[in-house]
Amino acid sequence: MSTIAFDQFALTRIADFARSLSRLHQASRRQLIDDDQIDREFNAVCMSVWGYTTDDFSDHLFADEDHAFLDSLDEAHARIFAAQQGYDLVDDNGMLTDWWGYCWMILAEKRGLLTPENRAAARAAIEEKYLTAPNVIGVIVGR
Repeated sequence: MSTIAFDQFALTRIADFARSLSRLHQASRRQLIDDDQIDREFNAVCMSVWGYTTDDFSDHLFADEDHAFLDSLDEAHARIFAAQQGYDLVDDNGMLTDWWGYCWMILAEKRGLLTPENRAAARAAIEEKYLTAPNVIGVIVGR
C-alpha cells in the first residue's frame, strides 16, 4: 500500500475550523481587510485545533533542520506532511490559504513545543519587547 494513501476520515480537517478565516480571505479580494483581523481569525483557528497559537512558542525552539524543512515546503509536500501527522489542509476550493502557518503548528506539535512552559516564556518575551518600546508604559494581557 502506498505511504501517501490516508484514511480521509481519520484526519482532522482544519478547514472545518477555518470557515470564518476563509471568508475573510475571499472578502479581501473585494475589499480592504485589516491584517490584524486575519491574524485574529488565524489564531482562533489554531486555538480551536491545538489550544495554542504561533505566539505561544519561540521560533528559536526549532532546529535549523526544521526551519529548512518549513522553508522548503510547497503545497503538495505540505499536504503530505500534514496528512502524515493526521491533518487535512484542503477545503472545498483547494489548499487552505494559510497552509504554511498550519504546517508550522503541526511541526510544533510534533516536536512537543506546545507546552504551558513554552507559552509562558513566549508571552513573557512578547511583553518584554513591548515594554522596551518607546512610549509604552504598560502591557495589558488577557489570560
